[in-house]
Amino acid sequence: MRLDDIVIVLSRTSEAGNLGAVCRVMKNMGLPRLRLAGTCLEPLAESLALGGSENVIRARAVHAEDIWEEAETFSTLKEAVSDIPLVIGTTRRRGRHRKQISMTPAQTAAFLKEHPGPAALVFGNERTGLTEEEMELCNMASHIPSAPAFPSLNLSHAVMVYAYELYRTMSPAEADTVKGQWIPLDQKNQEELVAEIMDNLKLLGFYKQQGREEQRRFFRDIFSRAGFTEREGRYFAEIIAKAARLAVK
Repeated sequence: MRLDDIVIVLSRTSEAGNLGAVCRVMKNMGLPRLRLAGTCLEPLAESLALGGSENVIRARAVHAEDIWEEAETFSTLKEAVSDIPLVIGTTRRRGRHRKQISMTPAQTAAFLKEHPGPAALVFGNERTGLTEEEMELCNMASHIPSAPAFPSLNLSHAVMVYAYELYRTMSPAEADTVKGQWIPLDQKNQEELVAEIMDNLKLLGFYKQQGREEQRRFFRDIFSRAGFTEREGRYFAEIIAKAARLAVK
C-alpha cells in the first residue's frame, strides 16, 4: 500500500479549527485524500471573529487548502466508507460492541504497508469519538497509547500521530535524509578512522612502549558512545594529522 491509497475520514467533525489543522497535518505527511462524514461545524467565537468557518479552516490549513478543497463530503460514515475494502476505526474505548483487538499507530502503519489498498483511517467527533454504531462499520481498531489520567487527544494531534507513522513507514528512504541530519559513524568507518588517528599518533612518538591496542579500543568505544558523525570524526582526525605534520617539521 502507498500513502495515496489511504483515506483519512473524519466523522461528525464539529470544529473548523480542527478541520483546518488536519488538512495541514495531512499535507505535511503526504496524505492527499480526505473524506468528511456528517460534518456539522459549530459557530464558535473564532469562526465568528474570522468571518465564518470557511475562513477558519483556510487559516488553520495554511498552505494545505487544496486538501480541504478536494475533500469528499458524505452525509453519513456508512456512505463515506462504502467503497473502501478495509476500514480502521481509531478509538481508546473497549466494549461488547467494539473491537477486542487494537493496534498502535506504528503497528497500523506496518500492517497497512503490507496490505493491498485502499484503506480508510476513521476519526470520530472531537468530544465523543466514534460511536458503537460507527465502530461496527470498521473492520479493525487502532488506538494511541496515552496517560490514563488524561487519555483523550485533540483530533488534529491524533491524526498527526498516525500520519507521521504512516509517512515514516511508507515514504521513500531518501525522504528521511535531510541536510545536517545526525547519522553516526558505522563500525567499519569507526575502525578506519581510529586506524588513521593512531598512525598519526605514532608519528608524534606515541607507542614507543606498549599501549597501542589499548588505545585503539579506547578510541573505538569512545567514538561509538559519542555517536560521532562522519564530519565530526573527520574533523577530529584532521586535528591529530595536523599535529603530526607540525611535529615532524
